[in-house]
Parts: sequence; structure tokens; C-alpha cells
Amino acid sequence: VQLQASGGGLVPAGGSLRLSCAASGRTFSTYVMSWFRQAPGKEREFVAAANGDNRDTYYADIAKGRFTISRDSAQNTVYLQMNSLKPEDTAAYYCAADRGIRAQVAARKRIHDYWGQGTLVTVSS
Repeated sequence: VQLQASGGGLVPAGGSLRLSCAASGRTFSTYVMSWFRQAPGKEREFVAAANGDNRDTYYADIAKGRFTISRDSAQNTVYLQMNSLKPEDTAAYYCAADRGIRAQVAARKRIHDYWGQGTLVTVSS
């Protein structure tokens, strides 16, 4: 499985962005897909995760009420809709894929089955 994240950019505070992570392979639906982020000088942190049918989702507190994770199985793509963005949301955002676990477990993993390159989100104040 190869993961390709996109959709990052510069947005003013209060704005919105939708990140995409396209996955290769035919078994996309069997993977829990997650979003993580890492700001300069800070540790990586979990953002959101969703299982194959999007029924099992899990969000970090920093994402609840503002971010929504969703999946399009036909496109083998997972999205992260980010609303009400804040300057502290500035970070490189990464997607990850893990097989055979729940979304909440994926949130705690340090090493993932597959890891994509980041897409940079910058929120100006």
C-alpha cells in the first residue's frame, strides 16, 4: 500500500481545508486509515482515524467538533475536512494505514503498517 497525501496549503484562521490521502492497492477497505500531524519542534500527535466502512471513527480532542474524517472506497481515498482552523493547527499532516485493528488502537500506535508523506498546513493569524 502506498499513501499519497495532498490538500495542504496556507489558510487564514477560521478557514477550512480538506486533506486527501489516496491509497494504492485493492484492499483499502480492510485498513484503518488515520491522520497524524507534527508541528515544528513538537512531537507527532494523532488527529483522527476511521475503519473501512467509516462506522468506527475516533478523534483526538483537538479535532472533535472541527475536523471530520471520511472515506471514499471507490476512490481509495480518505479525507480530513478541517474547519475553524487555528494557528496552532499549523503542522505537517500525515496519513497512515493499519490492518486488523480498531480506530482507537491505531491512534496509539507509534509504528504503522504504512505511512505516507506529509502535506503542510499553515494557518495564519
